[in-house]
Amino acid sequence: MAISSLFTTPAAPPLLACKSGFNQAPLPVHMRFDISKSSQLSNGRLPPLGFSCTHQDSIVALNPDSTVKPEGRVKIFSGSANFLLAQEIASYMGMELGKINIKRFADGEVYVQLQESVRGCHVFLVQPTCPPANENLMELLIMIDACRRASARSITAIIPYFGYGRADRKTKERESIAAKLVANLITEAGANHVVSIDFHSGQAIGYFDISVDQVYGQPVILDYLVSKNIPSKDLVVVSPDVGGVARARGFAKKLSDAPLAIVDKRRQGHNISEVMNLIGDVKGKVAVLVDDMIDTAGTITNAAALLQQEGADAVYACCTHAVFSPPAIERLSSGVFQEVIITNTIPVAEHNYFSQLTVLSVANLLAETIWHIHSDGSISGMFK
Repeated sequence: MAISSLFTTPAAPPLLACKSGFNQAPLPVHMRFDISKSSQLSNGRLPPLGFSCTHQDSIVALNPDSTVKPEGRVKIFSGSANFLLAQEIASYMGMELGKINIKRFADGEVYVQLQESVRGCHVFLVQPTCPPANENLMELLIMIDACRRASARSITAIIPYFGYGRADRKTKERESIAAKLVANLITEAGANHVVSIDFHSGQAIGYFDISVDQVYGQPVILDYLVSKNIPSKDLVVVSPDVGGVARARGFAKKLSDAPLAIVDKRRQGHNISEVMNLIGDVKGKVAVLVDDMIDTAGTITNAAALLQQEGADAVYACCTHAVFSPPAIERLSSGVFQEVIITNTIPVAEHNYFSQLTVLSVANLLAETIWHIHSDGSISGMFK
């Protein structure tokens, strides 16, 4: 049978041992433009977690006080959706990615073969269901099936971005709830556990009939904003719509209890929004717009334009998931934002980088989550 394309995860490069000093200077917290080396991606610098490092090219050591070691019984595999993130996670844990062969047949069918034994192992599969969503979702399902048939002890799907998460309820007659369907597919494929970052709505967790952990990307972004040393009296956190008020309120509380403003929006259709009014005062302030994702950037760009009209000195856009569907890049780079801060849950194509874009890495969050799951630790305790 003809093979139209081939994806085989290469062996991870040799890792450099981290020096023993755990109180050395932290790494830089962000990167711009260059995505050619995974070692140059930021770690978001989260001191409360059990990681620190002394050099940009060194791996981060696991907590020396831990008694359970993941080597041997833990296997981490990457799909093709975000290989650099998976490689970074493995490096933080001092491990290599498992060897897996993923192919596309000429008719588009996905073929997966594990190239090492996982019998009795705790397997973690890193695969966001980002665009192309259907391709990456199907690949994840087949990876799970391959691990189940290879007698893995447990299978945890690490889904940094959960696609179809916006289809989580019925708002019109005769429409599907695709989030529930996708949850059923992942469960039926054989996953025992799911980990994702910032679900579009918390109710999506209840659609799974297996254990689910939600990891929050806010600490990475908050840590970066704090490093900019913007006086707290000059800050205001803004929700771009009423639905994101709870998210923005929590963000503001952690950002020196900054005041909150809300953009009142009327949506006319999918990916089409119209800004109507602003609730709150932003005059003379540095406005921080907070959302879980940026798709076409219509909502957040319209909100930024309104904030400028209302007298904001500068506008920062912060989101976890950078979907960046056209014409998002044109809107975001139009000059209305001082900076657009995102994480690498979804890989950003090199041609989509622009001068105001800052990418923060969530690899340390996911590596710490894997460590806690394997050692039966608390996930919620990571964010206290």
